[in-house]
Amino acid sequence: MFLTITTTGNAEHPATDLGFLLHKHPEKAQAFSTSFGTAHVLYPEAEEQRCTAALLLEVDPVALVRRGKGKGRGGAPDAALAQYVNDRPYAASSLLAVALSNVFSSAMRGVCKARPERAARPLPLRVEIPALPARGGPDLVRRLFEPLGWVVAVEAVPLDTEFPEWGDSRYVRLVLESETLTLSDALRHLYVLLPVLDDAKHYWVAPDEVDKLLRAGEGWLPGHPEQKLITSRYLSRRWSLTREAMDRLELIRLAETDDSEVEEIDNAVEAEAEQEAKPTPLAVQRREAILTALRDRAAARVLDLGCGEGQLVRELLKEPRFTEIVGVDVSVRALTIASRRLKLDRMGERQAARVRLFQGSLAYTDKRLTGYDAAVLSEVIEHLDLPRLPALEYAVFGAARPRTVVVTTPNVEYNVRWETLLAGHVRHRDHRFEWTREEFRTWARAVAERHGYDVEFRPVGPDDPEVGPPTQLALFTLDTPAGTATEKEAKAA
Repeated sequence: MFLTITTTGNAEHPATDLGFLLHKHPEKAQAFSTSFGTAHVLYPEAEEQRCTAALLLEVDPVALVRRGKGKGRGGAPDAALAQYVNDRPYAASSLLAVALSNVFSSAMRGVCKARPERAARPLPLRVEIPALPARGGPDLVRRLFEPLGWVVAVEAVPLDTEFPEWGDSRYVRLVLESETLTLSDALRHLYVLLPVLDDAKHYWVAPDEVDKLLRAGEGWLPGHPEQKLITSRYLSRRWSLTREAMDRLELIRLAETDDSEVEEIDNAVEAEAEQEAKPTPLAVQRREAILTALRDRAAARVLDLGCGEGQLVRELLKEPRFTEIVGVDVSVRALTIASRRLKLDRMGERQAARVRLFQGSLAYTDKRLTGYDAAVLSEVIEHLDLPRLPALEYAVFGAARPRTVVVTTPNVEYNVRWETLLAGHVRHRDHRFEWTREEFRTWARAVAERHGYDVEFRPVGPDDPEVGPPTQLALFTLDTPAGTATEKEAKAA
């Protein structure tokens, strides 16, 4: 992938000052190693009137893949790309953004001891990127760069010049020009907006990415009309990180409006928050209700069936009473995220011996699930089509047959209390159904009857006198040892 930065000058302020600002001598071609290839800096032209610096990034696809294996970091998240044959070596992306930050770090901060006055002054700049993935097309490119003071020339690249009827690809040729920005401004814009346009990152987005975004976005991101889109895409749509970044950007905006320091505004917000305690999120209340049920039954070896991204597994690991914890999910992606969040590759030997994650479908019997004290189905059944529920029922209650089963599911009656939920809509687009309290209890009692369990029901969250709690919990208990037929089953046999 390739990017050029060009400036013009005169005898008083020669264009070759660009070498001082970038801390790279125009008469040298330099190479810098990265974890995914080699970055080259060279100057195709370096005259008093005009100087161009080029960044050429040679990506090693094999190194990129190997760096991500088993660590949860470094693997390109774009599922449409094959591991070894893809567009990463050619199209400007987060790889180029990271190379810009590494190679031109001082220039990005606006530091230049040799020409400090030049670093602080706007330059005539021209940036050219011949291949840029732009999910959103040329229109989005203009919406992102024009508010920042750039004159944008963007041209969509056709899928095939021989077959124009096929239309345009997602790639564009981009030329940016400005006489009002500093070199530091330009580099920070590119560092943030290249991965935003690509809408994919080659590494796992950790919480420290919020700090990186705010540092690079200082002075321009708080007032950008596409601030929300930029923030969401830069943070790979991780909702918690996006919310944190947006909250901090709002504090910055308020501080600028009041001509005060961010710390002063932040302290005022914290003081107000102390007076009004935040409600405990329903997801946290649900996990605590499940843990309480497992403690009540003295469960030690626990299955989390449909474990998703591992939130409940993480809570179970905090309590030594749970000596063996198994997370099962049909989604490999969810298990990969769970592994990252749990830091399994960095976990101590004793702690790691307590937990296992493996792929499995709850629609089929699985010998690996037998012999456990308890199984949890937290917000799982509503994701199945109703005709598949009997298969799950037999796999869990008939075949695996743990002594305790905890099932939670939304209470559809409570949906009228969610102000943001449209009438007639379920809480999540993947929910195949949501039951009333009576429907859930009818199903649970029938399951308990068929398989020899007792069942009790517990509310999760505020128990509204009219519509009940937001989440309903059924606690199934089996008094006979695991694997032993009940009296009813023995008679049937």
